[in-house]
Amino acid sequence: MESPETIRRHLEQTRALVDAELERVLPPAEEYPPSIHKAMRYSVFAGGKRLRPTLCLEAGRLFAGEEKILLRVGSALELIHTYSLIHDDLPALDNDDLRRGKPTSHVVFGEAAAILAGDALLTLAFEAIAGAGNGASGRTLRVIHELAHAIGTIRGMVGGQVVDLETTDSTGDAARLEYIHSAKTGAFMRAALRSGTLLTAASQDDLARITAYGEKIGLAFQIADDLLDVVGTEAELGKTIGKDQQQHKATYPALHGIEASKRMAAQLADEACAALAPYGERAGILQGIARYIVGRRQ
Repeated sequence: MESPETIRRHLEQTRALVDAELERVLPPAEEYPPSIHKAMRYSVFAGGKRLRPTLCLEAGRLFAGEEKILLRVGSALELIHTYSLIHDDLPALDNDDLRRGKPTSHVVFGEAAAILAGDALLTLAFEAIAGAGNGASGRTLRVIHELAHAIGTIRGMVGGQVVDLETTDSTGDAARLEYIHSAKTGAFMRAALRSGTLLTAASQDDLARITAYGEKIGLAFQIADDLLDVVGTEAELGKTIGKDQQQHKATYPALHGIEASKRMAAQLADEACAALAPYGERAGILQGIARYIVGRRQ
């Protein structure tokens, strides 16, 4: 398993590759109408580790996928992720003024432009995937189906967001909280890994192992995020600290306590790594990412 420092360097290197691909995919800021393209680019290039594209790439590399196609699909995943952040920060949802250490899209461009920028990024993502490469149409169609489901209402991002909005620390229980985190965050992270795998000649057993890994790290990531909202700093989290408590949200620390939440996240990382044990050292980066997700502070 790779060390945390190796994982940090790898994430930086992959971010550079993804950012270069995003430059190729996104319209220039001056393209007419410039207002929407400036808003789209502002949020995409506001920062972030490009974790979901990295997961897509590493899953695909594990099974000898074509780098060019993996990178295009990975960049599309970042467009979808950014769309979700823009909309999540809107006053009608989480009402946050800070994201990735910068003012959120609706603060800079207004609510209407922010909504449309999110819509445009989601649409552009599927356009990019559909044109990912010659000879890959069958595989990219499976990826489109995978992602559309992960973003949707049945145990997907939108469904998780709805239940999150309807749940407070007084109405939440363990099962409801796990649904929120698994759907709102975990489903798309799992889909990123499955997408990378679906773009290769991997077997069904391979896909099952990657899926198990994705389910574990998706939940672990959100538990770690909950913990950072309590014990982290604004610089580490890149957004307003303490919002969960202020909004009376159901979270793992609120329901289980800080120490128990840490143990749960660590256990999920252990289980994620175990799922990839059959691949030996080839899975070192993915296993290192599982540990990094739980221990991250910035």
